[in-house]
Amino acid sequence: MYKRIRDLREDKDLSQQQIADKLGCSQRVYSNYERGEVRVPPDVLIELSIMHETSVDYLLDLTDEKKPYPRSNKK
Repeated sequence: MYKRIRDLREDKDLSQQQIADKLGCSQRVYSNYERGEVRVPPDVLIELSIMHETSVDYLLDLTDEKKPYPRSNKK
């Protein structure tokens, strides 16, 4: 999972700080997510999946399909 969130960030030419700002956390916390030193909370996984237009399953390395599932309007 950690490699995927880093790769998706790099594919969009975003810095760790830019992602951290969008998530409302520090760059250090986000860096810890990418290195696998801290577990990524479910709400952050959801935000990352929305930000990168993919599914949480893709982020968690449960599928190789990047295309997200249809989103519900509950949020």
